[in-house]
Amino acid sequence: MSIKYAYLGPAGTFTEAALLKITNQGDQLIAYANVTAALNAVRNGECEKALVPIENSIEGVVARTLDELAIGQPLVITAETTLPVSFALMTLPNTDAKQIKSIATHPHAESQCRSYIAKNYPNAQIIETASTAAAAKGLIKGDYDAAIAASIAAKNYQLKIIDENIGDNTGAVTRFVLVEKPGKTPAASGRDRTSLAVFIAIDHAGALLEILNEFAKHQVNLTFIQSRPTGVELGHYHFIIDAEGHIQDAPVSAALAGLKQICEDIRFLGSYPQAK
Repeated sequence: MSIKYAYLGPAGTFTEAALLKITNQGDQLIAYANVTAALNAVRNGECEKALVPIENSIEGVVARTLDELAIGQPLVITAETTLPVSFALMTLPNTDAKQIKSIATHPHAESQCRSYIAKNYPNAQIIETASTAAAAKGLIKGDYDAAIAASIAAKNYQLKIIDENIGDNTGAVTRFVLVEKPGKTPAASGRDRTSLAVFIAIDHAGALLEILNEFAKHQVNLTFIQSRPTGVELGHYHFIIDAEGHIQDAPVSAALAGLKQICEDIRFLGSYPQAK
């Protein structure tokens, strides 16, 4: 049975490449302009699932994804996947590399290629785009001279690759999460991750320590923790937490019960198998 998947587009993004790893022939892959639009496609029923980036091993978290999952209309993570990422500098076929005075790309890509840009195009204007593929696609309009994107984007949009593997760190990996409307939680696999958004009532000394103690007390290992402003007022924060284990595992369940006693609110973001 065909499934409709939303993803951060346009065609040629790393998100599309990651999605192709976990979908089947016949599934429909629909590109959206940004993370919010992709997630809203699930919320309003246009698509059944969406794949969005959540963190990169070099650049860190994707803030929009974290905020959408924690504060937006509820969605849950049901799977994750990872993808090694490498970048290429590309232009229109008739562009001379010496003529490059402006380069477009996504901020995360720019930050991972800073040394290359500083060495080869120190005076180039950097133009921010919603995705690396959007930068590649936008070359056709002539608004800038070059783009940094995945090599597949050059093939999709008939562009010329000037240089490949230009990232400052060749081991960069991005983690993506598959989200759906809240429903049945995937069964425990024995190698799971549980994600939570934890809201403290009011910022006070030791607030984070109180949260961490609940996990430590039940010997639950944390693999990710990130504070984000709630947007309510200055000093009002919540924490995105990834813990090893499934919500049905006794240690995780006990830690969650303890958190409910000390936190203003907790949003369950899903229990799902960890990516290999």
